[in-house]
Amino acid sequence: MPHVPERRPESLGQAAYRQLQEAIETGALKPGDRVSVNALADQLAISRTPVREAIAWLETDGLIVHQPYLGRVIAELDHQMVNELYALRFVLEPAAVGMAAKNATDAEIDVLREMIAFERSVLDDPIERERHNRRFHNALYRTAHNRYVISTLSALQTPMILLGPATASDPKRLLDAYAEHTELVERIAAHDAEGARAVMMRHLTGGQRARVSYLLNQQRS
Repeated sequence: MPHVPERRPESLGQAAYRQLQEAIETGALKPGDRVSVNALADQLAISRTPVREAIAWLETDGLIVHQPYLGRVIAELDHQMVNELYALRFVLEPAAVGMAAKNATDAEIDVLREMIAFERSVLDDPIERERHNRRFHNALYRTAHNRYVISTLSALQTPMILLGPATASDPKRLLDAYAEHTELVERIAAHDAEGARAVMMRHLTGGQRARVSYLLNQQRS
């Protein structure tokens, strides 16, 4: 039998990173919150060293920043930063789904359809829905079969975690996004590159509008 290498156990630093990222994702750690190594180590019941490693990785991701007089805090996205992220997404994601319409295999299309079915089941769960949304978009990138598309667009997904699950609180937008995802997969299955690009542009426009609206309403409150 061929030798199957054993999977390496997760290091304490990786475990701390995953837990802190999840805390940001769920809103347990909110934008602007101060980040204390000692407090987080006590909260996670681990030593300071892996927490420091995790914080360093989160700084690299842009999820933690250093502010004068405050120290490290959870980063905040303002509406201009969201617009800048979407400016890149408007260029790259329609190109990616156009490639996917040409390159996706039958097996990959089957998986995308399964993901659509799962999405329907989590529409009422904001946190799981947002996680699944990122998984779905990352799956779309992979079906483009272009390593540079995958790495670039996957990196753009990380900052969106800072908006938290509250961006999924608009029922109409959730249903619109679900319908757009469904149509997008069928355009890819039909190898309709132009149609897939058009659906993605509509999808991004709706998402950008919802996220900017959320941020501006937060500022008013």
